[in-house]
Amino acid sequence: MKRRIFDAEHDAFRDTVRTFLAKEVLPHYDRWEKDGVVAREAWLAAGRQGLLGLAVPEEYGGGGNPDFRYSAVLAEEFTRAGAPGLAIGLHNDIIGPYLTNLGTEEQKRRWLPGFCTGETITAVAMTEPGAGSDLQGIRTTAEDRGDHWLLNGSKTFISNGILADLVVVVAKTTPEGGAHGLSLLVVERGMPGFERGRNLDKIGQKAQDTAELFFHDVRVPKENLLGEVDGAFVHLMTHLAQERLAIAVAAAAGAEHLLEITTAYVKEREAFGRPLARLQHVRFEIAEMATECAVTRAFLDRCIEDHADGGLDAVHASMAKWWATELQKRVADRCLQLHGGYGYMSEYPVARAFTDGRIQTIYGGTTEIMKEIIGRSLLG
Repeated sequence: MKRRIFDAEHDAFRDTVRTFLAKEVLPHYDRWEKDGVVAREAWLAAGRQGLLGLAVPEEYGGGGNPDFRYSAVLAEEFTRAGAPGLAIGLHNDIIGPYLTNLGTEEQKRRWLPGFCTGETITAVAMTEPGAGSDLQGIRTTAEDRGDHWLLNGSKTFISNGILADLVVVVAKTTPEGGAHGLSLLVVERGMPGFERGRNLDKIGQKAQDTAELFFHDVRVPKENLLGEVDGAFVHLMTHLAQERLAIAVAAAAGAEHLLEITTAYVKEREAFGRPLARLQHVRFEIAEMATECAVTRAFLDRCIEDHADGGLDAVHASMAKWWATELQKRVADRCLQLHGGYGYMSEYPVARAFTDGRIQTIYGGTTEIMKEIIGRSLLG
């Protein structure tokens, strides 16, 4: 089915992204996978190409275009290329809105130009060893010391944790406030007491640096409070719909790409003297996956339209996130099976997609959390 949500400008942008991937990312990706981190030059190249800060106002160096469909194009093309390590989606779609919507004029002028050029790489630090989706379990504290906050605690599984120059840290500023006693503090590279732990060894997305972060008596200036004191819960909830939609968009693109390469594979691969595609079981597998992808794409495109118009709510974003990521997981497993032994070989794209995509049902809110949000909306 022909998609109707993109116009000629979006198609031209897609061509730009594909050219960027071919020139600046794919030739280096195997090395980044081995190194466990993307070269900073790739971020600078993305900035030069105008891929960073798409929605940031032009006066701060951004593209000045809040149309989420451009972010959707980025997510789709990076996923299809098998290059999730350069976490532009995290930078643009998750952290960007915090800085542009919550930042003071001084903060925006201080942080956003580098954000858009790639000189300033960002991360958000919410997850802790004992707290993931449950914000009430956060133990990192920030004490009001007059002209600064004294930050203590640790975070884990932080994407961009090694490279990040700015880290938006979720910390407890009112201990008795529970989830409503949290604030967002921006910690900058080089602040005394801010240390990075090891670059975590994951089963997939190995080029994407994921780290432990430690804060020991870090003096965070009052000027680095982002948003309102004790306002982190509301701030986080406000922007989660876009985060989850972005993950869903990438998931659907990943499933579609796996289907494409597997369809080509079963046409060429022979068993028992004929192509795999001649076997009824294989045809049924392809038919089922193609139908699931098509139905999912129709729903997601509607969500993208709604979000571009400012009308996507948390419930439908949660539906999109859990359904698309679970679809990606199922498709990856079935496509790997259809590849047989070759599917288990790391040089085959299906093997990398199998491990890279597994995190999708976990970060940004697990499938179980998504279902809980939907269920509460229906049942109270």
